[in-house]
Amino acid sequence: MSLTQPVKMTRMLLALSLLAGVFALFLTAQSAHAQAATGKVRVAHLSPDAPAVDIYVDGNKVLNNVAFKAVSSYLPVPAGQHRFEVRPAGAAASTKAVIDANANIEAGKDYTVAAINTLDKIQPLVLVDDNTTPGAGKAKVRVVHASPDAPAVDVAVKGGPVLINNLAFGKASDTLTVDAKTYDLEVRPTGTTTVALPLNGVSLNAGNIYTVFAADKVANLTPVVAAVPAAQGGATPTAAPATGFGGTAQDNLTFGLVAILTLALVAGLASFGLWRRSVARK
Repeated sequence: MSLTQPVKMTRMLLALSLLAGVFALFLTAQSAHAQAATGKVRVAHLSPDAPAVDIYVDGNKVLNNVAFKAVSSYLPVPAGQHRFEVRPAGAAASTKAVIDANANIEAGKDYTVAAINTLDKIQPLVLVDDNTTPGAGKAKVRVVHASPDAPAVDVAVKGGPVLINNLAFGKASDTLTVDAKTYDLEVRPTGTTTVALPLNGVSLNAGNIYTVFAADKVANLTPVVAAVPAAQGGATPTAAPATGFGGTAQDNLTFGLVAILTLALVAGLASFGLWRRSVARK
């Protein structure tokens, strides 16, 4: 046996190792691209007389037994058109949905899909969320009018200026950037000083993004606050439940191919080691 054969074998294995590494990096980049091609969606149950509900996306149940005034964590959803369905909790997937709506999810954007109005008029409200991190010492806040029998409202600082004017049912205000501190706010019927909903001691922490839903009927009007903490970098979801959207087929393919390449490389190096020891004994 020629003494040059082990050298050639070593070079070949090194070349294969390099090729495998380059291929793995390529696949990792593809995986990152696939992960980037997603949006995030959270769901809010704001229909005052509707029972707890199950949420389906593209025929798959992603949230179970969501009660009135609950707001879910963000769920990662691949970009593109998706079908959102709402059914009473525990109902079979074949049951007619009380909400059946299509929404286009764009990559890199965050959305809130809310079920609003009374059960006999229940409807979806799809909002695009601004979860970009506010500047130093600032917070962001938005108000959503989800009280079906309330008139249009103003939101004002107690004893101070009106911050949001003439907000109608089923609408969201602009996202305001404000100083991070504690506020006493008031929700009033538009153009009046009558307080429909006091919001005393509202603490807005630096870096956080808040959505305040004015929920329930007027007689029981209450604020429902959903916050995206600064520690999560704005748009990062909180503890997103397992939904089937946590990964993509591309991610699984990447993992499988990298695993195969790694195993093949390890097996090849092990075989080469055994072959060298066999040659050395001859």
